Amino acid sequence: MQIHLTDGTYELFRHYYAVPSAVDRDGHEVGAVRGVLRSLLAMIRAGATHLAVATDHVIESFRNDLWAGYKTGDGVDPKLLAQFPLLEEVLSAAGIVVWPMVYYEADDALASAAAKAALDPSVKQVLICTPDKDLSQCVVGTRIVQLDRRREILRDEAGVEAKFGVKPQSIPDYLAVVGDSADGYPGVAGWGPKAASLTFSRYAHLEDVPKDWREWHPSIRRAQRLSESLFAAWNDAVLFRTLATLRLDVPVFASVDELRWREPRPEFEKMCGRMDAADLFGRVSRLAGNRSGP
Repeated sequence: MQIHLTDGTYELFRHYYAVPSAVDRDGHEVGAVRGVLRSLLAMIRAGATHLAVATDHVIESFRNDLWAGYKTGDGVDPKLLAQFPLLEEVLSAAGIVVWPMVYYEADDALASAAAKAALDPSVKQVLICTPDKDLSQCVVGTRIVQLDRRREILRDEAGVEAKFGVKPQSIPDYLAVVGDSADGYPGVAGWGPKAASLTFSRYAHLEDVPKDWREWHPSIRRAQRLSESLFAAWNDAVLFRTLATLRLDVPVFASVDELRWREPRPEFEKMCGRMDAADLFGRVSRLAGNRSGP
């Protein structure tokens, strides 16, 4: 079987800015929620049998305690933020497993689920459905892969190395020096993607980088300047790597069988009615009828 793990936060943001506005009977914005549900139903219709969605129930996480500048919900449109609880409620009612994160982030849940699912011999492949570069660190050979559904790009371990110039296990070190503006940490001065790729393709982790720049591989240009910058900001670089490293200990499921999609709960019809989305209830009902049985 294949396991499909979806980044619900990314999907909600993407649909909020991609689909027309729509309000429910109480005047609340629901357009993005309907868009995400349609997208997941398309995945099921295409053959997905075991799937789960992770969301950032709140944008802040334990990482905000580690770095004051880490991303928050400040500046996010309130009409978008207000759809997170509704999305979680609707997807659960539709019979889809949802992991709403508060202390951890959605990415941590996806990473934990991917690692756990890959241990099950009945699982042929785990697909992490998001283009987020942080999740590239979870890719393992062709067993755990990353799928950008919007652009239809499937990236295995060779694909990650082709994109970033480093193996998946070096992605946190790469991000530590390059920085991540979306997550709110700046990286190390003077380091860019090219320098990071050249360095961490030779030295897998920060600790492997020689302290004497004259010992660096000759393919790495500006070694002296990069070395001085890195070791002057060493503590920050290690902290940024901690921020970029996804947790693998989030409690997500006991057995992959829990992720099997079967049928919606009774309240799903009422929720679709409230969102003026009777067509979605019909789609889910037909899919459930086609999937009935063990």
